[in-house]
Amino acid sequence: MSELNKIALKIISNGKGILAADESNGTMTKRLEAVNVNSTPENRLLFRETLFSSESMKKYIGGVILYDETINQTTNFGESIPDLISSSGAIPGIKVDIGTKSLANSSEEKITEGLDGLRERLDKYYKLGARFTKWRGVYTISNKYPSKLAINSNAHALARYSALVQESKMVPIVEPEVLMDGDHSADICLRKTSEVIKKCFDELIFHKVDLSGIILKPNMVLSGNQSKNQISNEEISQKTLECLKNSVPIEVPGIAFLSGGQSEIEATKNLNLINKNNNTKFIMTFSYGRALQQSALGKWSKNIKNIKETQNTFNHRAKMCSLAALGKWSNELENK
Repeated sequence: MSELNKIALKIISNGKGILAADESNGTMTKRLEAVNVNSTPENRLLFRETLFSSESMKKYIGGVILYDETINQTTNFGESIPDLISSSGAIPGIKVDIGTKSLANSSEEKITEGLDGLRERLDKYYKLGARFTKWRGVYTISNKYPSKLAINSNAHALARYSALVQESKMVPIVEPEVLMDGDHSADICLRKTSEVIKKCFDELIFHKVDLSGIILKPNMVLSGNQSKNQISNEEISQKTLECLKNSVPIEVPGIAFLSGGQSEIEATKNLNLINKNNNTKFIMTFSYGRALQQSALGKWSKNIKNIKETQNTFNHRAKMCSLAALGKWSNELENK
């Protein structure tokens, strides 16, 4: 086993998953203002510190993706954020892309930027304690999209990013997200997601990336959020497994799904069924942002000094996601 493979497996094994706490300051401001909390650096730190010091970090969270502001912050107890995460047994990670811009010659689509100066930034983040990274490519579905240009361009960027990250002795999370926005069918999502993932692996292999030292972070196969033909949770699991079985090389140690606009319960239920039906060798777990944090944020917003109740809410959600990663979640456990 390579060191990178060991890190990847530590993050996603034994029912553990990833807390995606890498919201940009702009996104975090929207989330906080939606629950009537001022988005100051102190408040952003307090909420994240509350989650990172919870009991569930030791049991259910294998890694935490951070944003640049957060990885450089010090807790109210005088400990760095990466050290706080590491003390629970989880691994600190860092989002390294700098967001999306319009794709030249296909302006309705997006390309993710951040390759310039990445090698130097990776060196800095490694010294701060990060051992894995994240880069997100975004694809839309419509009659025309995703175009070959968007599929190829984003796959190329994800591969270049991954090669640089592994050179820096960190594990790259490869996140090609096919958005659920639109009225497309689940079958179209299956076809487009398969095309996107296959192209990503073509580029990863061409760039000599060690596939045993990455984590794939894909979307589940869903109907578009405006589609009149929504499919069942069982069908979501079957189509998602079909997509991954036919698109992902066997060297990849595991898959950590993004929640992609699903509610906390939907994301948990779908992950649970994926694992119940999992007939692959891949570990299938979670890399959730809102689907892990939303209830805790709501509780915290009522009294930002009520750390215990916020942590209790987060602990429950993390436990449910962990059970789903083992195929052991149920409605009864959810409502205990």
